[in-house]
Amino acid sequence: MEKQENHLDRERFCCRICEDLLKDPVTTVCGHSYCKSCINTHWDDEEERGSYSCPQCRQTFTPRPVLETSTMLAASLEELKKTGLQAAPADHCYAGPEDVACDVCTGRKRKALKSCLNCLDSYCEKHPKPHLQSAPLKKHKLGEPSEKLQKNICSHHNKVMKMFCRTDQQCICDLCSVEEHKDHDTVSAAAERTERQRELRLRRQTIQQRVQDTEKDVKLLQQEEEAVNGSADKAVEDSEEIFTEMIRLLEERSSDVEQQIRSQQETEVSPVRELQERLEQEITELKRKDHELKQLSDTEDHNQLLHNYPSLSPLSGSTHSSSFRIRPLRNFEDVTADVSQVRGRLQDILSETETQILQIVSQVDVLLRQPEPETRADFLKYSQEITLDPNTAYRYLLLSEGNRRVTCMRKVQSYSAHPNRFTNWHQVLSRESLTGRCYWEVEVKVKVGGTVRVAVAYKNISRAGRSHECLFGYNDKSWSLYCDGNSYYFHYNRIYTPVSGPVSSRVGVYLDHSAGVLSFYSVSDTMTLLHRVQTTFTQPLYAGVSVYSYGITAEFCKLK
Repeated sequence: MEKQENHLDRERFCCRICEDLLKDPVTTVCGHSYCKSCINTHWDDEEERGSYSCPQCRQTFTPRPVLETSTMLAASLEELKKTGLQAAPADHCYAGPEDVACDVCTGRKRKALKSCLNCLDSYCEKHPKPHLQSAPLKKHKLGEPSEKLQKNICSHHNKVMKMFCRTDQQCICDLCSVEEHKDHDTVSAAAERTERQRELRLRRQTIQQRVQDTEKDVKLLQQEEEAVNGSADKAVEDSEEIFTEMIRLLEERSSDVEQQIRSQQETEVSPVRELQERLEQEITELKRKDHELKQLSDTEDHNQLLHNYPSLSPLSGSTHSSSFRIRPLRNFEDVTADVSQVRGRLQDILSETETQILQIVSQVDVLLRQPEPETRADFLKYSQEITLDPNTAYRYLLLSEGNRRVTCMRKVQSYSAHPNRFTNWHQVLSRESLTGRCYWEVEVKVKVGGTVRVAVAYKNISRAGRSHECLFGYNDKSWSLYCDGNSYYFHYNRIYTPVSGPVSSRVGVYLDHSAGVLSFYSVSDTMTLLHRVQTTFTQPLYAGVSVYSYGITAEFCKLK
């Protein structure tokens, strides 16, 4: 009861323009009350007409009335607010330009929360009650609010379109289905919606799968980019370290050569310097003797000259150049010439290695791999001629057709002993190592009870004994496609995977070594992918084949 009275009070003190509690209430001449700002805005809009009306009773006034604040009404509002009178719903409860409005509300319309797909009306939170209480209306379908409900009405019969014409791909009503769409493929709109939802679900699954696949590709590209950047940084660092070491070695060699030259210089110059000193001393002594002889010779006293002459000391042996042989002048020009030759050889080596390094750098695979071929003509661009290595063939295998065909025989073949030979498994490997992008085909002829394995393997796969380490597909060094004439199985590391696809006598093998892609195809008029491997190959691969049961053959085809 209290809530009802509160609701009546709110209605009584509500502005009929803004549908909210009165603010600064004023009363018109006709006795109706409004918010002062609301009625002034209303009359401002009527200014050009020259007359002013009451929004409730439509009474007109000329000239524009002067509004006075209703102090009594304002005081009453303040008192009622103290008793718990609530303002009208906030503006966000009312429908804006972009909202769906309630079709039942009068005055200012509220936002619709539901739309009835049968009644084609929209309801706010107050007005869907009949649909929740009335048994017939409970069968109606309430959905999200929509402004496009009228589009569900048939323009010809003014009825709800509950049918769908699959022939014309359009929604129709019941009357349309028995008139202009009489012989067409028609179903209920609900049934068609279910079908379309199923299709949408499948399309979404496809899209989501593509998103997942693309995200994986992005992650792989990020990883490869990081790997390339890391490898490049390490190569630069290692190269700088190597070149720094080379510079250090050259500096050490330069120091050694200088030391050797200086040592030889000292060895050569020291005796020369000693002899030079002796000769200079001899010259000094000879000059002194000559001075004495000159003084004696210049003596005028005959007796004194004759008296002193016997006392002259004899000359010592001479070390004049005539007493030793001067070798031809030999300096260190030969050393300079040898060092110059070393420089020339080093320049040649650097020039040659620079070309090789640039070529190697240009061949580094980065980021994006080339797309896989799609048609057989595209695959044939990468065709690789395969010949089998007799030194790897099991003793009961016969090689023929230029070592391209292998046949399982009843008798031992005359092979010499070789460490590369498979000793207990009917297998053989190719001579050629496989890197880069390669494609080849194997023609298999399988009888009942016979099998052929088309494989690739690393060179270091085990060869001796009956261990599975030697068998194609039963270790981490080989990959094989098992063919028995009726079905295929893929084998790797003792794990076998059933493969679906048309059985053909010819199997195509595509290898992109750097991208880590290995694919097997059934080849006939068309190529059908049987199985694809995505991995990282750490060594060159060799084509292999195994044949079991007498008379079974496999031949590597000539494709060029």
